[in-house]
Amino acid sequence: MAAQNSAGIQTLLDAEREAQKIVQKAREYRTKRVKDARSEAQKEIEDYRKQKEDEFKSFEKEHTSGNKAAEEQADKDTQKQLDEIKAIGEKTGPKVVEDLIKAVMTVSPKVPDRKG
Repeated sequence: MAAQNSAGIQTLLDAEREAQKIVQKAREYRTKRVKDARSEAQKEIEDYRKQKEDEFKSFEKEHTSGNKAAEEQADKDTQKQLDEIKAIGEKTGPKVVEDLIKAVMTVSPKVPDRKG
């Protein structure tokens, strides 16, 4: 009877060890699947981000071309106005300087009127 009990106990211990091995393999498999799932999700996120960045760059390129045309036109208009101002300055500049010098150099003293 003791031999049977010993053999039964040994069988139970072997079964328990086998069960622990199965549980350990299941844990390892689950851990591996979680890591794989995270890696796959990260790759999908990166692919999606790249796709959206490409879409944004395309959108930005499409819509900034109108701004560039407006900027070029504004630069042309500004340059035209600057040229006009320079032409006016060259045309009337000497007369203005002459009038300023005359006004500064011509002295006409007046006695202040003190009332009060």
